[in-house]
Amino acid sequence: MIDSLRDLLVVSDMDNTLLTAKEGVPACNRATIELFRALGGRFTVATGRPPASIRAALGGTRLSCPAIACGGSVLYDLEADRALEKSFLPLAAAREAVTAVMEQFPDMGVDVMVEEGRVYVVQANRYTQAHLRDEEIGCIMCPLEQVPCNWAKVMFAADPIAILNLQKFARGLHFDGMYFLPTNTIYFEIMPTGVSKAQALRRLCARLDVPMENTVVIGDYYNDIDLMRAAGHAVAVDNAPPEVKLAADEVVASCTSGGVGEYLYSLIKRYT
Repeated sequence: MIDSLRDLLVVSDMDNTLLTAKEGVPACNRATIELFRALGGRFTVATGRPPASIRAALGGTRLSCPAIACGGSVLYDLEADRALEKSFLPLAAAREAVTAVMEQFPDMGVDVMVEEGRVYVVQANRYTQAHLRDEEIGCIMCPLEQVPCNWAKVMFAADPIAILNLQKFARGLHFDGMYFLPTNTIYFEIMPTGVSKAQALRRLCARLDVPMENTVVIGDYYNDIDLMRAAGHAVAVDNAPPEVKLAADEVVASCTSGGVGEYLYSLIKRYT
């Protein structure tokens, strides 16, 4: 039962939901997050970004509780600057899968996130370069065999047609302990089996003693749908694809129009 803002946990996707890489977090979102937190509401993010990139994108905007980072592979406490939980890919199988993709798609960009989100660029292209620049992610360039163990996830980056072809190719790849996930029209990822934003939300709620029915998720893309379905209430921003809007209980303004702030303010009016 929700009687006040203190009973709620609001979790927002970041890219194209809370912010854009070019424009950052709209001022109205920043102001409303601060007000929501000051009045007792709990707010955090669920994102494919590593912790360092989350911190850089948020600037001075603080979260109320740990962030769901690296697509759910990491629960990270930004205040304490430490990982609370980490999940990893099976190393031999992940290396085999990446090798197969690189042989089939020699121009594919390949990033590996290790541990709590250190990024190793195995193969660069203009999409990986733009990703690292826009998300303010530091990286290490190295061949695949020199990437350290404990892989949180792998990200492939290319133009939309190449990513669609990669998705078709990946349907014929079968490796225990991992699965493939499209996260953008230009990104395709490998994640550990059983690891997702939705599963990370369940683990976070268990840590915070928050019932799942008291959670709100705000998202914009297909990889947010499972997270939205797991939450007590699902919200989509207006720039989301139609299928994502259909999975939501309600739709708010677009990312650049401050849809997250608009929704948080509606909660403030309802519960204060």
